[in-house]
Amino acid sequence: MNTPAADGFRMPAEWTPHERTWMAWPGPNPTFDTPDDVAASRAAWASVARAVRRFEPVTVVCGPGQSAEARALLGDGIDTVERDLDDAWMRDIGPTFLTGGNGELAAVDWTFNGWGAQDWARWEHDAKIAAHVSDLAGARTYASKLVNEGGAIHVDGEGTVLLTETVQLGPERNPHWSREQVEAEIHAHLGTRKAIWLPRGLTGDYPPHGYGTLGHVDIVAAFARPGVVVAHHQPDPAHPDHEVTKEVIGILKSATDARGRRLEVVEVAAPTVLEADGHWADYSYINHYLCNGGVVLCGFDDPRDELAAGVFRRLFPERTVTLVDARTIFAGGGGIHCITQQQPKV
Repeated sequence: MNTPAADGFRMPAEWTPHERTWMAWPGPNPTFDTPDDVAASRAAWASVARAVRRFEPVTVVCGPGQSAEARALLGDGIDTVERDLDDAWMRDIGPTFLTGGNGELAAVDWTFNGWGAQDWARWEHDAKIAAHVSDLAGARTYASKLVNEGGAIHVDGEGTVLLTETVQLGPERNPHWSREQVEAEIHAHLGTRKAIWLPRGLTGDYPPHGYGTLGHVDIVAAFARPGVVVAHHQPDPAHPDHEVTKEVIGILKSATDARGRRLEVVEVAAPTVLEADGHWADYSYINHYLCNGGVVLCGFDDPRDELAAGVFRRLFPERTVTLVDARTIFAGGGGIHCITQQQPKV
């Protein structure tokens, strides 16, 4: 069976031009389990959609019968389509888009099992969303048997991918896969050739700290350009992520990418808030979204919001940095990157 890489496809970096952004609309489910939660989540998702729409087209996948209400909150200029949904994290349930040298669009449909078959998750419908979105985008779809999500990978577009041991190698997702098998499947589907493994994600991303992914990389570290990584830094020793991020940053600083470059690591300090909803907070500025001419950055009404925005303005001087309050999104288990998925231009 042909693989995307063998057919000339690869996953481009997020900073390359996009055709559009895909999102999913929150509906009643265990993550948003009261009418107030649903309403607050919809308002938060709509704020992100409008922020992205300033820079590129946005399509929001809504549950059956929810488009009219969604359009009322989203405002003009944002497209909606209806498909059966369980949850609203398009980064994870949607396809990973790829481009080919012949101007074709392709997509990876990873196997999705509710972030490791967690007891609060449902995924009967979400497991099919990647194929639906790929079809709507007119992409050639490649199915992978690897249990994986879009928030669990980050690429530099030049052959390097960031991964987390507790995700792809965790018993909840791929109990019978070796590291070598995971790397081979990832490289065959993303067109990468060098994996940099982080040992784990942030503390708040694991039980019993609410809704978590068991260690997604996109809240911990992300490429800003080839050879440069932004990394979450928890400066307060009272938070367990102080030690977690010290280890992760050390690994990144000693790593080389697919082209043999030693990584430059730009540390971004966590917000000052240590706890949220009775759990260790995993608030992170790393979970940002790059769109055409813009950076949509998680805000937390925190003194460090503007410091983080300054870091991203220096990293992306040609882009407009927009802070959007992400506290409601984090209460559901993710951030702005987690609810967006880019479709690259071909």
